[in-house]
Amino acid sequence: MLTASLRRSGGSLILTIPQSYVEQNHLDAGSKMSIEIQGAELKVKPGRQRLKLADLLAATPDDVPRVDGWDDMPSVGAEL
Repeated sequence: MLTASLRRSGGSLILTIPQSYVEQNHLDAGSKMSIEIQGAELKVKPGRQRLKLADLLAATPDDVPRVDGWDDMPSVGAEL
């Protein structure tokens, strides 16, 4: 089991994350984290990454059939 010390920064306490966890979960400064409190236990895990439309489209296989006129349809709201 790893241990860490808390540091004070302004009115907050900071907990450092071991480098092995950072590398395993592809984290860097600014990464979003999900925090859950259960009694005296604090659970911290990587937050869900919001996917961008460009990334989703890039991952779409080229051989997937498209609906005729799909690309010409107007936006109707907040699709993403």
